[in-house]
Amino acid sequence: MTSIPPPDDSETAVLRRIPLEILTCGAVFGLAGLVFWGPLQALFILLGGGAAAASFLGLRRSLEDILARDRKRALRRGVLLYALRILLILAVFSLIILFYPKMVLPFALGFSAIVAVFLYEAVRSLARLRQWKP
Repeated sequence: MTSIPPPDDSETAVLRRIPLEILTCGAVFGLAGLVFWGPLQALFILLGGGAAAASFLGLRRSLEDILARDRKRALRRGVLLYALRILLILAVFSLIILFYPKMVLPFALGFSAIVAVFLYEAVRSLARLRQWKP
């Protein structure tokens, strides 16, 4: 079995920075929602950003735990955790649809802050690679 090398300092810094960036992006989206929609929609945008940041933190911790174990058990545990994560996200969206049907779009907008942050980090990493390339 091949061992996975631990992340270096720059990777660790990025993994620590991403949840804060998700919350910041969700707050910016929330401010835009406050201007264009209203305070309740802005709150749901912020809640969506918070849920995305919490989801990323949970995913990171579970992956670190999974990768520290043996491969066979890690695969089973990983599939189970990912299935549970999808079910939890679907449950949150279902509850919002049931109790606040008009707030699904603002929550999804806040939750999509994770996509914006991933795109930003990808562009940033590519720019850093090009900068150091001979």
